Amino acid sequence: MSTDIHLGRDGSVAELVLDGPKTRNAVGESALALLRTRVEQVHALADAGDVRAVVFRGEGTVFCSGRDIAGVDPQADDAIRYLDGELTPTVQALRGLNVPTIAAVQGAALGVGFGLAAACDVVYAGQNAKFGSPFLHLGAAPDSGAHAYFVDRLGIHRTLDLIYTGEFLTGADAAAAGLVSRALPDDEVLDVVRAAATKMANGPTLAFAASKRIAQSYFDSRQSLIELMSIEASAQEGLRTTADYAEGFGAFADKRAPKFTGH
Repeated sequence: MSTDIHLGRDGSVAELVLDGPKTRNAVGESALALLRTRVEQVHALADAGDVRAVVFRGEGTVFCSGRDIAGVDPQADDAIRYLDGELTPTVQALRGLNVPTIAAVQGAALGVGFGLAAACDVVYAGQNAKFGSPFLHLGAAPDSGAHAYFVDRLGIHRTLDLIYTGEFLTGADAAAAGLVSRALPDDEVLDVVRAAATKMANGPTLAFAASKRIAQSYFDSRQSLIELMSIEASAQEGLRTTADYAEGFGAFADKRAPKFTGH
C-alpha cells in the first residue's frame, strides 16, 4: 500500500503528514506526486494569507525510510524519472513555499526521507533519530541532494567515510554537525515543532520569506541544489545497469546480505 499524504490545519499552521505504516513512510512515485499536490495546495493557502507556517512530519515513529523500492525491478527501473521527474520538483515545491517550514524528524530520515526533511527551512530531530543513506547495501549512490548537505556541513572526508561505511548519524550527531537545526528528546519533538511553528506563524513572515530567499540564493550560488540533484540522478541511472545494483536490490528483496563484485 502506497504512503498517503495528509494535509491538515490548526489555525494558520498547515501540517503535511507522510502516512504509510506498512512501508515506514517510504515514498514511491505516486506518493511524491501526491505530496507535490499537497504542497501546491499549501502554496495557494499561503498566497491567500490563510497559512503562515508549515509543519512536515511522518506518522508514527519514523519520518521517512526513503524510497519505496518494494517491487522495483532494478533492470527496468528508471532512476531519472523517479529522481528528476518526481523528487526534484517536489523538493523545489517545498523549498519554494513563501512561509516558514519546519520538519519534525522522529526516527529515521533516510535517503529520499533525508532529502525531503532537508528541503524544509528548519529541522528539529529526536536525539536518537537516524540520518543517512542506506545505499551501500543497494549498490547505489546517495541522491536527494545528500552530497551537497553532507559535504557542506561535514566536509568531504567525513561524508565519504559515512558513504563507504554505511553508518548513520543520530539526531544528536546531526545537530552537532549543523546538519539539522537542533536535537530534542524523542518524545518532545512534535510538541516543540508545533509550538515553534505557531510562533513563526505569528512572526513577520514577509521578512522571513526575504531571509529565506537570500539564504537559499547563497547556498545555491556554489552549485545549486537542483543542479546537484540532477547529477546524482544521472549517476544513479548509470549505476542501475551494474551487477552490484541488481545484487543489492535482489538481496533486499530476499532479506539477505548482498555480495558485491565491483561490476
